[in-house]
Amino acid sequence: MRVFKSLYLQVLVGIVLGIVVGALWPNVGVALKPLGDGFVRLIRMLIAPIIFCTVAAGIARMSDARRFGGVGGRALIYFEAVSSLALLVGVAVAEILRPGAGFNVDPASLDPRAVADYVAKARQMGGVSDYLLHLIPDTFVSAFAAGDVLQVLLLAILTGFALAALNRNGLFISRSIERVGEVFFAMIRIVVRAAPIGAFGAMGYTIGKYGVASLIKLAALVGCVYLASAVFVALVLGLIAWAAGFSIWRFLLYIRDELFIVLGASSSEAVLPQLMVKLEQLGAPRAVVGLVVPAGYSFNLDGTNIYMTLATLFLAQATNTHLSLGQLGILLGVAMLTSKGASGVTGAGFITLALTLGAVGTIPVAAMALILGVDRFLSEARALTNVIGNGVATLVVARWEGSLDRAKLTEALKRGPPSPSGQGQAA
Repeated sequence: MRVFKSLYLQVLVGIVLGIVVGALWPNVGVALKPLGDGFVRLIRMLIAPIIFCTVAAGIARMSDARRFGGVGGRALIYFEAVSSLALLVGVAVAEILRPGAGFNVDPASLDPRAVADYVAKARQMGGVSDYLLHLIPDTFVSAFAAGDVLQVLLLAILTGFALAALNRNGLFISRSIERVGEVFFAMIRIVVRAAPIGAFGAMGYTIGKYGVASLIKLAALVGCVYLASAVFVALVLGLIAWAAGFSIWRFLLYIRDELFIVLGASSSEAVLPQLMVKLEQLGAPRAVVGLVVPAGYSFNLDGTNIYMTLATLFLAQATNTHLSLGQLGILLGVAMLTSKGASGVTGAGFITLALTLGAVGTIPVAAMALILGVDRFLSEARALTNVIGNGVATLVVARWEGSLDRAKLTEALKRGPPSPSGQGQAA
């Protein structure tokens, strides 16, 4: 039947089977972890060259530094404004529903060794100056070897401007880079067919490792994070999309394959290349997509922002730690900065939470042990919201910049997404 050829249905079946296996045979579920990790690694190995080829060729075609600067400036303004709203939504839901109230946990009774690894990784992230210095790779090749999105983006921008300065020779080279990019997109189309297997392994591991019991015990927190994410997508992003001239619901249907892959793999990076293709198919120019999407994966993490404030306030409530308005303001400011260091990889949000708690200093970092068992479930909410937020951001920036093909957007959303086998690099 044709319905079983649908990728999102295949991924959904993989998720359900993973839940069943993890619940009934936990040891088997834990043993499935390499399937989920392997799929994410297959995608990640292709992200760096795809970003480089897309951005470098796009800027070379743009050949206008002012226009490029305008796109980047508008993107940063949008990122900061919407990220601030995401933080406020997390605070509002936490203060209204108070998911941590009644736990009455004594911080002295908590074992800090459970989160010691995350705290150590958070300290390794260093300060703002260290983070800015990290944006510059040691060598041209090392950025690709490490798979660092921002480092590759920096190299792609420099290469794009260099090609634009070479005029005709640069145009010839940029076309060659585009052809190379098509090879990597073709590889993505092959790899993405393994998404159901990856989703099966990742979900089997999650349920087998942490169990349904851990989810039930902290259901209030998990429910609040998903509720806050849903409210943010429906109201905040919904209104932004409406103002930009498209329906958030049609957009979600258009990227449903990617959303199910993210749900199964618990990583937003698992769909970065596919998301870029979809956004081009929706009428956003390649140069805008190539800049906004990769940058958004570090600077526009709406789901991570919601999680940061909600989880922090949950721990404060659970440990009966009172936060004044001033301390809450400091929390929002610190969370805005530390969230920029999170990426689409599973667990990065938890590390960033450790960094935030350590910087604020009011809530004991050891309290993170309370939510360690359900962080994998929270990671899925973070990743889903991050992907949706970056997709909307790209279309909005393209519309703001005046380069969005609105007729193409309307027609594509009405028609629905193409089959995965038919996806390629957008024309």
